[in-house]
Amino acid sequence: MNEAGTSGSGSTGAKPATGAYRVLARKYRPANFSELIGQEPMVRTLTNAFASGRIAQAWMLTGVRGVGKTTTARILARALNYKTDAIDQPSIDLSVPGEHCQAIMEGRHVDVIEMDAASHTGIDDIRDIIDRVRYAPVSARYKVYIIDEVHMLSTQAFNGLLKTLEEPPPHVKFIFATTEIRKVPITVLSRCQRFDLRRIDAGALVAHLSAISAKEDIAIDDEALAMIARAAEGSARDSLSILDQAIAHGGGGVSADAVRTMLGLADRARIVDLFEHLMKGDVAAALAEFRSQYDTGADPAAVLTDLAEFNHLVTRLRFVPSALEDASLSEDERSRGAAFAEQLSVKVLSRTWQMLLKGIPEVQSSNRPVSAAEMVMIRIAHAADLPTLDEALKSLESGAQAPGAAPRSSAGQPSPGSAGRNDSGPASAVSTTTFVAGTGGAQTMRLVETVPAPMALTSAQPAPEPQQAVSVKSMADILALAETHRDMTFKVLLKRCVRPVRFDADRLDVSLTADAPKMLLNDLTAKLRSWTGRNWLVSLSKEEGGPTLAEMESTKRENAFLDARSDPAVAAILERFPGAKIIDVRIPDAAEAGETDEDMTAEPLVEDDD
Repeated sequence: MNEAGTSGSGSTGAKPATGAYRVLARKYRPANFSELIGQEPMVRTLTNAFASGRIAQAWMLTGVRGVGKTTTARILARALNYKTDAIDQPSIDLSVPGEHCQAIMEGRHVDVIEMDAASHTGIDDIRDIIDRVRYAPVSARYKVYIIDEVHMLSTQAFNGLLKTLEEPPPHVKFIFATTEIRKVPITVLSRCQRFDLRRIDAGALVAHLSAISAKEDIAIDDEALAMIARAAEGSARDSLSILDQAIAHGGGGVSADAVRTMLGLADRARIVDLFEHLMKGDVAAALAEFRSQYDTGADPAAVLTDLAEFNHLVTRLRFVPSALEDASLSEDERSRGAAFAEQLSVKVLSRTWQMLLKGIPEVQSSNRPVSAAEMVMIRIAHAADLPTLDEALKSLESGAQAPGAAPRSSAGQPSPGSAGRNDSGPASAVSTTTFVAGTGGAQTMRLVETVPAPMALTSAQPAPEPQQAVSVKSMADILALAETHRDMTFKVLLKRCVRPVRFDADRLDVSLTADAPKMLLNDLTAKLRSWTGRNWLVSLSKEEGGPTLAEMESTKRENAFLDARSDPAVAAILERFPGAKIIDVRIPDAAEAGETDEDMTAEPLVEDDD
C-alpha cells in the first residue's frame, strides 16, 4: 500500500484486498501536512523552522479530541526522517513517499516509538525510555518518541523525564500529545515547543465531508452535511465517525431526515418555528410544536440546546452580519435568523439565552425531561421582555411607568384595552396584558405581568430611605455577605469550591473545584443579586483561577505554625520539653486588646505529650 492509499485518495468505496472494512476516520487519515485541515498556523511555523534548520528537540501538541494530535505527531516523525533518492534531510514537503514514510504512518517503524501514557503512567515506563535513548536509531535519522495523553503520567514520571527532555541526545526527538494541557507541569511545557491545534471550522468540515462522500460514491444532502459538521463540534474524527454511522443507517445514501433521526435532533426549520412562537408569547403554539418534535424522536434537552444555538446565532447576527456565510447554516436559519436579528432587542436575546442556559441542565437531570422542558419554555415566553430589576427600580424611583405596565387614564383607571383591576384597596395589584409590536408586527411578544399599584405617601408615612450600595470587590466581601445573611451552607461552599479569576463592575469570572455542586454558579448569581440589589454576570472561566478561601486560610495557618516554630522562645520550650508540640497559634485581636501593631505577637499553644 502506498502513501496515496493511506491518505484516502481512492475514488470508490471498495474494500481493501484483505476484505476488512476500514472506517472512514482511518481510511482518510492525513498522511502529510498539506492534507491537514484547519491547522494552517502550525504548518506555517513548522515549515519556516524546517527551512531554516531551527528544529526543536520536543513538541507539545494540545487540543480537543479528534483535531489531529496523533496524526500530526506521525506526520512530524515522518518529516524528521524523510529520505528519498533525491532528498536526505528533514522536509515538510512530503508529496513523494520516502523510505520510512509508510512504516511510520502505519505505526510500525522501529525507530518511532508510540506510547500511550494512559496505560504507562509510572516512573518505570519512563526509566525504560531513558535507558534506550542513549542508543542510536536502527535505520532512520532520528529516534522519535510519541507519548499520547501525556498528562496521565505520574509526578514521578514527569520528574524522571525532565533531565533527558532538557538535554536529549542529538538523535532523539520527543512529541507529546494531550487534551488536558493544564495538567502538564510547567517544567515540562517550558522544555517543549507548544502547538494548540484548533477546532476545525464547520465550513471546512462540510467541504471535507463532501469530498470524502464523493470519493465513496455516497449521495448526501447538503443539510445532512451541515448537521454532521455541527454535531462534530470541530473534530474531524468525530465528523467521519458520524458520517460512517449515517451511511450505515441510510443503507448507502444519506438524507437529512436520516441523520436527524439517528442523532435525535430536531428539524432546524421547526426549531426556528418554535423560537418564533416563544418570542411572540404564544405558549400554546410553542408547546404544541415542542410535543410534535418530541413525538418524532427529538430529545427534549437537544431541542433546548438547538434553541440556545439559534438564539446565539440571532444575537451574533446583530453585530456580525457576515456570520450568515457559515456553511453549516440552513437556508431557514439564514433568512429568518437575519430577520429576527433586526427585530429583537439584545435585552430579549440575552435574557432568553440565560434562561436556556439554566434550563438545559435542569432538563438533563430531571426524571421528567419533557415536563421540565415545557416549564422552561413557558418561563421564556412569559419573561423574555420583562424589565430588568434595575429598570424597574429606576422606573419606580422616577415615578415613571414600569415597562410592560398598562397605560392609565387621568382618573387613575386602566385605559381601554388593558386588563381589569382588583379594586380591593389602594395597594391591590394591577394585572395587565400589554402587546409590543415590532417591525412588521413580527416582534409581538408581550406577556402577562403583575405590577403592584403605587401607594400614595402621606405625612404619616415618610418615604423609606434608599438602600445603601453594597460594595463587593473580593471573595472575602461575598463571604461577609453570606455571614451577614446567616447562609452558612453557602458560606462553606463558597470557601471550599470557588476560585476567583476576575472581578469587574457587577461581573465575576470564577473557576470551580472538581467537587463543586452543579448549581453553585446559579446560586452565586442569585444570591449576589439578592444581597446587593444589582444584576451580576457570573461566568465559568477556563483559567485555573486563584486559591479558594479555604486554601488561603490553610496556607495562612501553616505559615503561622512555621513562624511559631522559628521563634526562639518557642524553640527553647520545645527543646526543654521533649515530646511537646504546637497544637494551635492564635493572634490576639489588637482592637479588643488595645494593642498597637508593634505589640501584636503570635501566641503558640504548646502541648506536652507527657
